[in-house]
Amino acid sequence: MKLNILAFAVPLFVGLMLLEYFIAQKKKLPYFNLHSSIANISVGIGERLCDVLVTGSFYFVYDWLHKRFGIFHIKPGILLWVVLLLCTDFLWYWYHRLGHEVNLLWAAHVVHHQSEDYNFTVSARITVFQALARTCFWAVLPIIGFPAQMITVMLLIHGIYPFFIHTRLIGKLGILEYVFVTPSHHRVHHAANEQYLDKNYGDVFIIWDKLFGTFQKEEDSIETVYGLTKPLNTYNFLWQHFHFFIELALAAKAQKGFWDKMKIIFGRPEHFDPSIRKKAEAAFNVKHNNEILADPLNRYVKWQVILLLASLFFFILFESNLSIVFRISFVFTTLLTLVNCGAVMERKRWVFHVEFLRLLSLLIVPLYNFSLYFNSGLPIILAALIITIIAWYQTIQKRYLSLVYNRGAMR
Repeated sequence: MKLNILAFAVPLFVGLMLLEYFIAQKKKLPYFNLHSSIANISVGIGERLCDVLVTGSFYFVYDWLHKRFGIFHIKPGILLWVVLLLCTDFLWYWYHRLGHEVNLLWAAHVVHHQSEDYNFTVSARITVFQALARTCFWAVLPIIGFPAQMITVMLLIHGIYPFFIHTRLIGKLGILEYVFVTPSHHRVHHAANEQYLDKNYGDVFIIWDKLFGTFQKEEDSIETVYGLTKPLNTYNFLWQHFHFFIELALAAKAQKGFWDKMKIIFGRPEHFDPSIRKKAEAAFNVKHNNEILADPLNRYVKWQVILLLASLFFFILFESNLSIVFRISFVFTTLLTLVNCGAVMERKRWVFHVEFLRLLSLLIVPLYNFSLYFNSGLPIILAALIITIIAWYQTIQKRYLSLVYNRGAMR
Protein backbone atom coordinates (compact mmCIF):
# COMPACT_ATOMS: atom_id res chain seq x y z
CA MET A 1 0.00 0.00 0.00
CA LYS A 2 1.39 3.39 -1.04
CA LEU A 3 1.11 6.22 1.49
CA ASN A 4 1.41 9.95 0.88
CA ILE A 5 3.50 11.38 3.75
CA LEU A 6 2.41 14.91 2.82
CA ALA A 7 -0.80 14.09 4.71
CA PHE A 8 1.08 14.67 7.97
CA ALA A 9 1.24 18.38 7.11
CA VAL A 10 -2.43 18.53 8.11
CA PRO A 11 -2.01 17.58 11.82
CA LEU A 12 1.27 19.51 11.98
CA PHE A 13 -0.19 22.83 10.85
CA VAL A 14 -3.45 22.33 12.76
CA GLY A 15 -1.38 21.64 15.87
CA LEU A 16 0.57 24.89 15.36
CA MET A 17 -2.70 26.80 14.89
CA LEU A 18 -4.00 25.39 18.19
CA LEU A 19 -0.74 26.22 19.94
CA GLU A 20 -0.95 29.83 18.75
CA TYR A 21 -4.59 29.97 19.85
CA PHE A 22 -3.84 28.71 23.38
CA ILE A 23 -0.91 31.11 23.78
CA ALA A 24 -3.10 34.01 22.66
CA GLN A 25 -5.84 32.90 25.06
CA LYS A 26 -3.38 32.63 27.93
CA LYS A 27 -2.12 36.15 27.22
CA LYS A 28 -5.73 37.34 26.78
CA LEU A 29 -5.02 38.60 23.27
CA PRO A 30 -8.12 38.84 20.99
CA TYR A 31 -6.39 37.44 17.92
CA PHE A 32 -8.95 34.74 17.08
CA ASN A 33 -12.57 34.91 16.00
CA LEU A 34 -14.29 31.51 15.83
CA HIS A 35 -16.19 32.07 12.60
CA SER A 36 -13.29 33.79 10.85
CA SER A 37 -11.01 30.90 11.80
CA ILE A 38 -13.54 28.37 10.50
CA ALA A 39 -13.85 30.32 7.25
CA ASN A 40 -10.04 30.46 6.92
CA ILE A 41 -9.60 26.74 7.56
CA SER A 42 -12.47 25.94 5.18
CA VAL A 43 -10.65 27.69 2.34
CA GLY A 44 -7.52 25.74 3.23
CA ILE A 45 -9.36 22.41 3.18
CA GLY A 46 -10.77 23.21 -0.25
CA GLU A 47 -7.32 24.11 -1.53
CA ARG A 48 -5.72 20.92 -0.16
CA LEU A 49 -8.38 18.83 -1.88
CA CYS A 50 -7.84 20.56 -5.19
CA ASP A 51 -4.07 20.22 -4.74
CA VAL A 52 -4.41 16.46 -4.47
CA LEU A 53 -6.35 16.31 -7.73
CA VAL A 54 -4.67 19.10 -9.72
CA THR A 55 -1.22 20.18 -8.61
CA GLY A 56 0.32 16.74 -9.01
CA SER A 57 0.11 17.37 -12.75
CA PHE A 58 2.34 20.45 -12.37
CA TYR A 59 5.35 18.14 -12.10
CA PHE A 60 4.66 16.79 -15.57
CA VAL A 61 4.24 20.34 -16.90
CA TYR A 62 7.64 21.32 -15.50
CA ASP A 63 9.20 18.11 -16.81
CA TRP A 64 7.76 18.66 -20.30
CA LEU A 65 8.93 22.28 -20.41
CA HIS A 66 12.40 21.32 -19.21
CA LYS A 67 12.86 18.54 -21.77
CA ARG A 68 11.42 20.54 -24.67
CA PHE A 69 12.53 24.12 -24.00
CA GLY A 70 15.22 23.96 -21.28
CA ILE A 71 18.06 26.34 -22.11
CA PHE A 72 20.46 24.60 -19.73
CA HIS A 73 20.43 21.15 -18.14
CA ILE A 74 21.12 21.91 -14.50
CA LYS A 75 22.11 19.14 -12.09
CA PRO A 76 21.58 19.35 -8.32
CA GLY A 77 24.37 20.94 -6.29
CA ILE A 78 24.53 23.06 -3.14
CA LEU A 79 25.16 26.31 -5.01
CA LEU A 80 22.45 25.55 -7.59
CA TRP A 81 19.92 24.79 -4.83
CA VAL A 82 20.63 28.25 -3.44
CA VAL A 83 20.26 29.75 -6.92
CA LEU A 84 16.96 27.91 -7.37
CA LEU A 85 15.70 29.26 -4.03
CA LEU A 86 16.56 32.82 -5.08
CA CYS A 87 14.95 32.37 -8.52
CA THR A 88 11.82 30.83 -6.99
CA ASP A 89 11.43 33.68 -4.52
CA PHE A 90 12.15 36.31 -7.18
CA LEU A 91 9.43 34.90 -9.44
CA TRP A 92 7.08 34.73 -6.44
CA TYR A 93 7.70 38.41 -5.75
CA TRP A 94 6.58 39.37 -9.27
CA TYR A 95 3.64 36.97 -9.25
CA HIS A 96 2.57 38.37 -5.87
CA ARG A 97 3.06 41.98 -6.89
CA LEU A 98 1.14 41.56 -10.15
CA GLY A 99 -1.51 39.69 -8.14
CA HIS A 100 -2.16 43.02 -6.42
CA GLU A 101 -1.79 45.18 -9.53
CA VAL A 102 -3.79 43.26 -12.17
CA ASN A 103 -7.52 42.67 -11.68
CA LEU A 104 -7.56 39.19 -13.21
CA LEU A 105 -4.73 38.00 -10.95
CA TRP A 106 -6.24 39.82 -7.95
CA ALA A 107 -9.41 37.78 -8.48
CA ALA A 108 -7.32 34.66 -7.78
CA HIS A 109 -5.43 36.20 -4.86
CA VAL A 110 -8.09 38.29 -3.09
CA VAL A 111 -9.32 35.32 -1.03
CA HIS A 112 -6.04 35.34 0.90
CA HIS A 113 -6.68 38.90 2.11
CA GLN A 114 -10.35 38.64 3.10
CA SER A 115 -9.82 37.73 6.75
CA GLU A 116 -9.98 40.56 9.27
CA ASP A 117 -8.07 38.39 11.74
CA TYR A 118 -4.36 37.77 11.40
CA ASN A 119 -3.09 34.45 12.72
CA PHE A 120 -1.85 31.07 11.47
CA THR A 121 -5.31 30.16 10.12
CA VAL A 122 -4.99 33.01 7.57
CA SER A 123 -2.08 31.15 5.94
CA ALA A 124 -4.63 28.51 4.88
CA ARG A 125 -6.51 31.01 2.70
CA ILE A 126 -4.98 29.84 -0.59
CA THR A 127 -7.11 28.82 -3.57
CA VAL A 128 -6.45 26.51 -6.49
CA PHE A 129 -6.82 29.60 -8.73
CA GLN A 130 -3.79 31.09 -7.03
CA ALA A 131 -1.87 27.82 -7.41
CA LEU A 132 -2.59 27.82 -11.14
CA ALA A 133 -1.64 31.48 -11.56
CA ARG A 134 1.70 31.24 -9.79
CA THR A 135 2.55 28.04 -11.66
CA CYS A 136 2.53 30.13 -14.85
CA PHE A 137 5.31 32.25 -13.31
CA TRP A 138 7.26 29.29 -11.95
CA ALA A 139 7.12 27.70 -15.42
CA VAL A 140 10.11 29.93 -16.18
CA LEU A 141 12.26 27.70 -13.93
CA PRO A 142 12.25 24.55 -16.14
CA ILE A 143 12.84 26.74 -19.20
CA ILE A 144 15.96 28.13 -17.51
CA GLY A 145 17.05 24.54 -17.05
CA PHE A 146 16.07 23.41 -13.55
CA PRO A 147 14.72 19.83 -13.61
CA ALA A 148 11.20 19.09 -12.41
CA GLN A 149 12.47 17.10 -9.40
CA MET A 150 14.42 20.08 -8.05
CA ILE A 151 11.55 22.48 -8.67
CA THR A 152 9.01 20.26 -6.92
CA VAL A 153 11.18 19.85 -3.83
CA MET A 154 11.96 23.57 -3.71
CA LEU A 155 8.29 24.55 -4.03
CA LEU A 156 7.45 22.30 -1.06
CA ILE A 157 10.19 23.94 1.03
CA HIS A 158 9.31 27.42 -0.20
CA GLY A 159 5.65 26.82 0.59
CA ILE A 160 6.26 25.98 4.26
CA TYR A 161 7.99 29.22 5.28
CA PRO A 162 5.04 31.62 4.72
CA PHE A 163 2.93 29.74 7.28
CA PHE A 164 5.12 31.05 10.11
CA ILE A 165 4.88 34.73 9.16
CA HIS A 166 1.09 34.86 9.57
CA THR A 167 1.09 35.67 13.28
CA ARG A 168 0.82 38.60 15.67
CA LEU A 169 2.54 36.80 18.52
CA ILE A 170 6.06 37.30 17.14
CA GLY A 171 7.50 40.81 17.21
CA LYS A 172 10.42 42.21 15.22
CA LEU A 173 13.42 39.90 14.79
CA GLY A 174 16.38 42.24 14.81
CA ILE A 175 19.02 41.63 12.14
CA LEU A 176 16.81 39.05 10.36
CA GLU A 177 14.51 41.92 9.36
CA TYR A 178 17.13 43.09 6.85
CA VAL A 179 17.15 39.86 4.81
CA PHE A 180 14.10 37.68 5.47
CA VAL A 181 10.37 38.31 5.35
CA THR A 182 9.31 38.32 9.00
CA PRO A 183 5.89 38.35 10.69
CA SER A 184 6.35 42.11 11.14
CA HIS A 185 6.85 42.60 7.39
CA HIS A 186 3.93 40.40 6.45
CA ARG A 187 1.58 42.06 8.92
CA VAL A 188 2.16 45.22 6.90
CA HIS A 189 1.29 43.36 3.71
CA HIS A 190 -2.04 42.15 5.12
CA ALA A 191 -3.00 45.55 6.51
CA ALA A 192 -5.78 47.69 5.07
CA ASN A 193 -4.21 50.92 6.38
CA GLU A 194 -3.51 53.38 3.57
CA GLN A 195 0.16 53.69 4.58
CA TYR A 196 0.62 49.92 4.28
CA LEU A 197 -1.25 49.16 1.05
CA ASP A 198 0.61 47.25 -1.67
CA LYS A 199 3.81 46.72 0.28
CA ASN A 200 6.09 43.82 1.22
CA TYR A 201 5.36 41.25 -1.49
CA GLY A 202 8.31 38.99 -0.67
CA ASP A 203 7.72 35.43 0.48
CA VAL A 204 11.06 34.37 2.00
CA PHE A 205 13.41 37.27 1.25
CA ILE A 206 12.56 40.94 1.83
CA ILE A 207 15.44 42.05 -0.43
CA TRP A 208 13.20 42.18 -3.52
CA ASP A 209 10.90 44.75 -1.90
CA LYS A 210 13.89 46.87 -0.96
CA LEU A 211 15.30 46.60 -4.48
CA PHE A 212 12.05 47.47 -6.25
CA GLY A 213 10.71 50.12 -3.89
CA THR A 214 7.81 48.26 -2.28
CA PHE A 215 9.21 47.91 1.23
CA GLN A 216 7.45 49.34 4.27
CA LYS A 217 8.43 48.65 7.86
CA GLU A 218 5.82 48.12 10.56
CA GLU A 219 5.29 51.30 12.56
CA ASP A 220 4.50 50.98 16.27
CA SER A 221 2.47 54.20 16.10
CA ILE A 222 -0.02 52.77 13.58
CA GLU A 223 -2.90 50.59 14.77
CA THR A 224 -3.03 47.92 12.10
CA VAL A 225 -6.37 47.02 10.51
CA TYR A 226 -6.41 43.70 8.64
CA GLY A 227 -8.45 42.56 5.64
CA LEU A 228 -9.72 44.27 2.51
CA THR A 229 -10.20 48.03 2.21
CA LYS A 230 -13.82 47.14 1.41
CA PRO A 231 -14.61 44.18 3.73
CA LEU A 232 -16.50 41.27 2.23
CA ASN A 233 -18.56 40.62 5.40
CA THR A 234 -19.55 37.07 4.55
CA TYR A 235 -18.62 33.49 5.43
CA ASN A 236 -20.15 32.18 2.21
CA PHE A 237 -17.55 29.70 0.90
CA LEU A 238 -18.50 30.09 -2.76
CA TRP A 239 -18.89 33.87 -2.62
CA GLN A 240 -15.47 34.26 -1.03
CA HIS A 241 -13.93 32.41 -3.98
CA PHE A 242 -15.90 33.85 -6.88
CA HIS A 243 -17.13 37.33 -5.89
CA PHE A 244 -14.36 39.27 -7.63
CA PHE A 245 -14.55 37.13 -10.78
CA ILE A 246 -18.27 37.97 -10.90
CA GLU A 247 -17.64 41.66 -10.21
CA LEU A 248 -14.98 41.68 -12.94
CA ALA A 249 -17.36 40.03 -15.42
CA LEU A 250 -20.13 42.54 -14.65
CA ALA A 251 -17.75 45.48 -14.99
CA ALA A 252 -16.34 44.20 -18.28
CA LYS A 253 -19.82 43.47 -19.64
CA ALA A 254 -20.83 47.08 -19.01
CA GLN A 255 -18.05 48.26 -21.36
CA LYS A 256 -18.90 48.49 -25.05
CA GLY A 257 -15.57 48.17 -26.84
CA PHE A 258 -13.19 45.21 -26.73
CA TRP A 259 -10.23 47.27 -25.54
CA ASP A 260 -12.32 48.89 -22.83
CA LYS A 261 -13.22 45.42 -21.57
CA MET A 262 -9.53 44.46 -21.60
CA LYS A 263 -8.70 47.58 -19.59
CA ILE A 264 -11.11 46.40 -16.91
CA ILE A 265 -9.82 42.83 -16.84
CA PHE A 266 -6.14 43.78 -16.82
CA GLY A 267 -6.51 47.10 -15.02
CA ARG A 268 -5.50 47.88 -11.45
CA PRO A 269 -7.76 46.97 -8.48
CA GLU A 270 -7.50 50.48 -7.00
CA HIS A 271 -9.14 51.84 -10.18
CA PHE A 272 -11.97 49.29 -10.00
CA ASP A 273 -15.43 50.68 -9.28
CA PRO A 274 -16.34 49.44 -5.75
CA SER A 275 -20.06 49.92 -6.41
CA ILE A 276 -19.96 46.88 -8.70
CA ARG A 277 -19.97 44.65 -5.61
CA LYS A 278 -23.49 45.74 -4.65
CA LYS A 279 -24.68 44.88 -8.16
CA ALA A 280 -23.03 41.46 -7.92
CA GLU A 281 -24.56 40.80 -4.50
CA ALA A 282 -27.99 41.85 -5.77
CA ALA A 283 -27.66 39.63 -8.85
CA PHE A 284 -26.86 36.57 -6.70
CA ASN A 285 -29.04 37.52 -3.72
CA VAL A 286 -26.09 37.63 -1.34
CA LYS A 287 -27.13 38.98 2.06
CA HIS A 288 -25.08 39.23 5.21
CA ASN A 289 -26.03 38.08 8.68
CA ASN A 290 -23.64 38.95 11.49
CA GLU A 291 -25.88 37.59 14.24
CA ILE A 292 -23.96 35.64 16.88
CA LEU A 293 -24.78 31.94 16.75
CA ALA A 294 -25.96 30.00 19.78
CA ASP A 295 -23.49 27.56 21.31
CA PRO A 296 -25.17 24.42 19.85
CA LEU A 297 -24.79 25.87 16.35
CA ASN A 298 -21.17 26.75 16.99
CA ARG A 299 -20.54 23.20 18.16
CA TYR A 300 -22.33 21.86 15.08
CA VAL A 301 -20.04 23.83 12.75
CA LYS A 302 -16.87 23.15 14.76
CA TRP A 303 -17.44 19.41 14.73
CA GLN A 304 -18.03 19.43 10.99
CA VAL A 305 -14.66 21.13 10.49
CA ILE A 306 -12.91 18.77 12.93
CA LEU A 307 -14.31 15.73 11.11
CA LEU A 308 -13.34 17.25 7.76
CA LEU A 309 -9.75 17.78 8.89
CA ALA A 310 -9.54 14.19 10.14
CA SER A 311 -11.02 12.78 6.94
CA LEU A 312 -8.78 15.05 4.83
CA PHE A 313 -5.71 13.60 6.56
CA PHE A 314 -6.71 10.02 5.74
CA PHE A 315 -7.83 10.95 2.23
CA ILE A 316 -4.43 12.47 1.39
CA LEU A 317 -2.58 9.63 3.15
CA PHE A 318 -4.32 6.90 1.11
CA GLU A 319 -5.37 8.87 -1.98
CA SER A 320 -3.23 6.85 -4.44
CA ASN A 321 -5.04 3.68 -3.30
CA LEU A 322 -8.56 5.03 -3.71
CA SER A 323 -10.85 4.50 -6.69
CA ILE A 324 -11.72 7.44 -8.92
CA VAL A 325 -15.39 7.12 -7.90
CA PHE A 326 -14.47 7.43 -4.22
CA ARG A 327 -12.16 10.40 -4.88
CA ILE A 328 -14.79 12.33 -6.80
CA SER A 329 -17.46 11.53 -4.23
CA PHE A 330 -15.18 12.60 -1.34
CA VAL A 331 -14.23 15.88 -2.99
CA PHE A 332 -17.85 16.67 -3.86
CA THR A 333 -19.09 15.81 -0.36
CA THR A 334 -16.33 17.84 1.30
CA LEU A 335 -16.97 20.91 -0.85
CA LEU A 336 -20.69 20.68 -0.02
CA THR A 337 -19.80 20.49 3.68
CA LEU A 338 -17.65 23.62 3.39
CA VAL A 339 -20.51 25.44 1.69
CA ASN A 340 -22.80 24.12 4.43
CA CYS A 341 -20.57 25.50 7.23
CA GLY A 342 -20.63 28.99 5.75
CA ALA A 343 -24.39 28.81 5.24
CA VAL A 344 -25.00 27.75 8.84
CA MET A 345 -22.82 30.59 10.18
CA GLU A 346 -24.99 33.00 8.17
CA ARG A 347 -28.24 31.16 9.01
CA LYS A 348 -29.22 30.64 5.38
CA ARG A 349 -32.58 29.08 4.56
CA TRP A 350 -31.13 27.07 1.66
CA VAL A 351 -28.77 25.14 3.93
CA PHE A 352 -31.05 22.09 3.88
CA HIS A 353 -30.71 21.74 0.11
CA VAL A 354 -26.94 21.57 0.52
CA GLU A 355 -27.35 18.97 3.25
CA PHE A 356 -29.62 16.94 0.99
CA LEU A 357 -27.03 16.89 -1.80
CA ARG A 358 -24.32 16.01 0.70
CA LEU A 359 -26.23 13.03 2.09
CA LEU A 360 -27.08 11.90 -1.42
CA SER A 361 -23.40 12.00 -2.39
CA LEU A 362 -22.55 9.95 0.70
CA LEU A 363 -24.94 7.25 -0.51
CA ILE A 364 -23.59 7.06 -4.05
CA VAL A 365 -20.34 5.16 -3.31
CA PRO A 366 -21.85 2.41 -1.09
CA LEU A 367 -24.77 2.01 -3.49
CA TYR A 368 -22.36 1.85 -6.43
CA ASN A 369 -20.26 -0.83 -4.70
CA PHE A 370 -23.41 -2.68 -3.64
CA SER A 371 -24.66 -2.82 -7.22
CA LEU A 372 -21.29 -4.11 -8.46
CA TYR A 373 -21.01 -6.76 -5.75
CA PHE A 374 -24.54 -8.06 -6.10
CA ASN A 375 -24.77 -7.38 -9.83
CA SER A 376 -27.93 -5.36 -9.22
CA GLY A 377 -29.24 -2.29 -10.98
CA LEU A 378 -27.97 0.92 -9.42
CA PRO A 379 -30.44 3.10 -11.39
CA ILE A 380 -33.39 1.26 -9.85
CA ILE A 381 -32.02 1.70 -6.31
CA LEU A 382 -31.30 5.40 -6.86
CA ALA A 383 -34.69 6.00 -8.45
CA ALA A 384 -36.49 4.41 -5.51
CA LEU A 385 -34.41 6.41 -3.06
CA ILE A 386 -35.00 9.72 -4.85
CA ILE A 387 -38.77 9.12 -5.11
CA THR A 388 -38.93 8.37 -1.38
CA ILE A 389 -36.95 11.48 -0.46
CA ILE A 390 -39.00 13.75 -2.77
CA ALA A 391 -42.20 12.47 -1.24
CA TRP A 392 -40.98 13.36 2.24
CA TYR A 393 -38.78 16.33 1.25
CA GLN A 394 -40.80 19.13 2.85
CA THR A 395 -41.36 17.16 6.05
CA ILE A 396 -37.67 16.30 6.33
CA GLN A 397 -36.73 19.92 5.61
CA LYS A 398 -38.94 21.31 8.39
CA ARG A 399 -37.64 18.76 10.84
CA TYR A 400 -34.04 19.50 9.91
CA LEU A 401 -34.42 23.28 10.21
CA SER A 402 -36.10 22.99 13.61
CA LEU A 403 -33.25 20.81 14.85
CA VAL A 404 -30.44 22.98 13.48
CA TYR A 405 -31.73 26.44 14.41
CA ASN A 406 -34.71 28.68 14.80
CA ARG A 407 -36.24 28.88 11.35
CA GLY A 408 -37.55 32.38 11.94
CA ALA A 409 -33.99 33.71 12.16
CA MET A 410 -32.97 32.30 8.80
CA ARG A 411 -32.46 34.13 5.53
